[in-house]
Amino acid sequence: MIYQNILLEREDRMGIIKLNRPEVRNALNNQTVNEILSALEDLENDKEIGVIVFTGVGEKSFAAGADINQVMTRKSIDALTAGGMSEVYRRIENSKKATIAAINGFALGGGCELAMSCDIRIASENAKIGLPELNLSVIPAAGGTQRLARIIGKGRAMNMILTGEFIVANEAKEIGLVSDVVPLVNLWAAVREKAERIVAKGPLAVQMAKLVVNRGFDVDMDTALLLESLAQAVLYGTDDKKEGTQAFLEKRQASFTGS
Repeated sequence: MIYQNILLEREDRMGIIKLNRPEVRNALNNQTVNEILSALEDLENDKEIGVIVFTGVGEKSFAAGADINQVMTRKSIDALTAGGMSEVYRRIENSKKATIAAINGFALGGGCELAMSCDIRIASENAKIGLPELNLSVIPAAGGTQRLARIIGKGRAMNMILTGEFIVANEAKEIGLVSDVVPLVNLWAAVREKAERIVAKGPLAVQMAKLVVNRGFDVDMDTALLLESLAQAVLYGTDDKKEGTQAFLEKRQASFTGS
């Protein structure tokens, strides 16, 4: 696929999807979302890639929400049509690879929802994050109402959604919406350091950890613990478990194969 609205790059074992519409603050239209899905599938099928990073081109915006011109024309049925933003973000959330959002400025509306679909969020000091959809008499419907409440709690989520207020990077860290805040010039170094830590781990363990956390979050404790035990049972039977434990005992770096 020839991409017009994103850049797809590879750096060591990182796959990088950059939103590339700086003239509109990297706003998300239908074509951009389709390109994100295509690039995601490409990176997921690349065995050399261990972490997928999402970011925006430029120094002002990660993604400033959905393209309002397209929102204006949407009909009721469009909210239920397969292949939309909500479905693509769910694919990101359930990716077998670890995902990082490098928030390099405004992350609003659909941009905030994109960041929340990632496993880890790292923000630059100039980042501003918010869900202003109610100003248009619509709601954050690409997972925003659900993921935000799960990440920061119902009360804080209600405040952000109902007021539409933006929060700055340090406040986002205080409430757990992002894990790290760094100067903009250090953002990529922080992302690279985080990615290197992840790719050094067993890829099957990364996959299973994501699955158990995501699937266990909304079920009762006994079911969640069963999922955890079953995932561990799978990992106990892998070559990577043998390699990881042997490498630890031999005080050397493990060489995982994903098997």
